[in-house]
Amino acid sequence: MNLVAIPALADNVIWMLHDGRDAAVVDPGDATPVAAELDARGLRLGAILVTHHHGDHVGGIAALRSRLQGPVWGPAREPIPTPFVPVADGDRIELFGHAFEVIDVPGHTAGHVAFFERDAGREPLLFCGDTLFSAGCGRLFEGTPAQMAASLARLAALPEDTRVCCAHEYTLSNLAFAAAVEPGNETIAAYTALCQARRAAGRLTLPAVLATEREINPFLRCRVAAVVAAAQAQGAASPQEVDVFAALRDWKNRYR
Repeated sequence: MNLVAIPALADNVIWMLHDGRDAAVVDPGDATPVAAELDARGLRLGAILVTHHHGDHVGGIAALRSRLQGPVWGPAREPIPTPFVPVADGDRIELFGHAFEVIDVPGHTAGHVAFFERDAGREPLLFCGDTLFSAGCGRLFEGTPAQMAASLARLAALPEDTRVCCAHEYTLSNLAFAAAVEPGNETIAAYTALCQARRAAGRLTLPAVLATEREINPFLRCRVAAVVAAAQAQGAASPQEVDVFAALRDWKNRYR
C-alpha cells in the first residue's frame, strides 16, 4: 500500500492509499485534487473514509461518487452525506486486504472517529482527522474537554512508530504555541527547525510520528510538570489532566 498526501483547500491534507490499481481517500473535502491524482496515477477509486462531518472533510464526496466503486465509511453518529456505511468504535473494515480498526475520538465533533491500521510489514497508520494534529489538537466544537482529553490519550497509547496522518498542515503554528508552553523543551526547538526546512522546500511536515508527538505536543503532555505549571499560570482549575488540557485548549484558542 502506498501513502500519498494530497494538499487541498487552504491547508487541508487529503490522504490517499493505493496499491497501484485501486485507491481509497480519507476526508475528501475537495474532489478536484483527488480526481487529478487518480487520473495522473491511473487509479480506480475503491473507497472513501470519513472521520467527521465538517464540510472541508466531506465536501468532495458528491462529485466523487460517479468514480466510486466501493463504500463510503463514516461515523455512525454524524450526518455524513448518504449513502454511507456507518462505523463506530471497535469496528473493523477491510481495505484492499488490509484491516483498519475504528476508534471513537469525540471532542472536535460529537461522533468523530479515527481509522488505525497495524501492519506487521511497516509502521502503523493513523487517520485521525481533526482530533490530533502535529504539535496540537482540534478545537472543541461539539465535545467536552474530558472527551477530547480521553480521545487524545487513546491515540497517544498507540505504538510509538505510528504515522499520524492528520487532516491539516498546522504544524508550524502549533509548534509556536508548544514553545510558549514549554520554552525549555529542546526537542520542540529542533523539530521546529526541521519543519521550517521542510516547508521552505515546499514539502509537507506530515505524516508525523507518534513518538515525536509525545515529546513536542503539549496536549499529549498534560502530566508533565512544566506543562502543568504553564497551564496553571493560564488559570487551570487544578493540576488534574482534564483541567490542564482545558486551560491549554482555551489558551491556544486565544494564542496569536
